[in-house]
Amino acid sequence: MALQEEIDKTRQEIKTDNYSMSIGELISLYENEEIDIHPDFQRFFRWSSYQKSTFIESILLGIPIPAIFVNQREDGIWDVIDGVQRLSTIYEFVGLLKPASPDEDTSFIALQETHYLPSLKNKKWNDPNDPDNSLTPTQRLLIKRAKITVNIIQKESDQMIKYELFQRLNTGGSIATPQEVRNCILLMLNKDLYQLMRSLADRESFKNCIALSDRLYEEQYDMELVLRFILLFDRTEDNLQQLGGDVSEFLTTRMREMALQPDIDYSHIEQAFDLTFNLLNKTMGDNSFKRYRELDDKFLGGFLLSAYEVVALGIGYHYKNPLPINQISERIKTIWSDSTYQKWSGAGVNAARRLPHLIPLGRKVFSP
Repeated sequence: MALQEEIDKTRQEIKTDNYSMSIGELISLYENEEIDIHPDFQRFFRWSSYQKSTFIESILLGIPIPAIFVNQREDGIWDVIDGVQRLSTIYEFVGLLKPASPDEDTSFIALQETHYLPSLKNKKWNDPNDPDNSLTPTQRLLIKRAKITVNIIQKESDQMIKYELFQRLNTGGSIATPQEVRNCILLMLNKDLYQLMRSLADRESFKNCIALSDRLYEEQYDMELVLRFILLFDRTEDNLQQLGGDVSEFLTTRMREMALQPDIDYSHIEQAFDLTFNLLNKTMGDNSFKRYRELDDKFLGGFLLSAYEVVALGIGYHYKNPLPINQISERIKTIWSDSTYQKWSGAGVNAARRLPHLIPLGRKVFSP
């Protein structure tokens, strides 16, 4: 297909509109449940108190607010694609934000001192119990009358446009990691699959084995490891050769494809995952994916993704006929002297080149 034909075809699949709306109107939409900022997303779009304060400062100073993007659903409700944190901050500040979980505190927030408006310190929207630290009616009107451009993806657009747009707008933006973007896309596409992944990531056996730092948990790296397992543990070797050059893009694309399948075998995934990590937790614990040094007969250091790709995916592949538990530790130790592992796990070997060698190695090592 010629370039112009591709352009014309795709442009026809995207139906858009835009309005300039006041913050007061956006507040009314939220009160009437006519706009959905997805409470589940809020955990992935966390601004600090200072970031929230500088955003409110910007509104009060008349600094233009970046446009937000919404998708119009069949029922007319607007799904927020980009702008969740901006809108969440507004709704939280005015005291309307619905909690993402039952134990979340969504009481009035007090602002911090900012560069241009140091007197914002401790200011609230309108707290009857603390009028001295509340904005005046004039100041509240300044905020409610401020305008935001709303770009609308209309319901007639191709179904996948909103997910494509969500990914493009949020990758590298206020969300820290690609996995946090994937989590949000998955919540929109297939909440059951997301909840399964979240449930697997919360398994004590899994957490004991991966032993990640707090920072990696905050960045949702545990969910990425679950996704890698789900997408790769039973993938055919022919398909492993088709990973391409960007594994991150592979994970996103294959996750989207899987989420749209009507007949996902959740039981197959869950049984393979639980067998793998229950077995590893009983035998290796937090040594499961650490480097083994034969000289001292010790496992050292922290979590290694290359070890995860061999060990977890190798055991998972044989979950219906696993090795006896007393053989797991010794099989893992053999990996570190294996020439294939040594060649393909070193620094400078990217994942797309590594996986077609390491995954078959794991299947061979843990073959019963």
